[in-house]
Amino acid sequence: MPLATTLRLLAKARGLTAADIATAIPRAGAATVSAWLQGEKLPGREQLDALARTFGVPAGALLSELASTLDPSRTRGEHQLLAAFRAMNARQQAAVLEVVSSIAPAPPRAPRKRRPT
Repeated sequence: MPLATTLRLLAKARGLTAADIATAIPRAGAATVSAWLQGEKLPGREQLDALARTFGVPAGALLSELASTLDPSRTRGEHQLLAAFRAMNARQQAAVLEVVSSIAPAPPRAPRKRRPT
């Protein structure tokens, strides 16, 4: 889930407005918090820590999606594929997985251990 969506859901669950959140975040006004909630800007490290404290969640929970989208080991195509897959409903995901498993090569098998003789 994108950071902005996570922030909006947490704010809604706690009944907080952008102005309410801004009072707990160093150097952030309501306009800045609104930009975070809309996904137009990203908070800095101190601000993320303050957001996590405000919502009572670990900072890593806020960053999990962001970290996965910035994973340098993934290619651009992998990022696009993952984003498209996440946008599908469960039935569509199952159909995609069925197609992929039918065309993807089988993963290499682990070598069998030899029995002592």
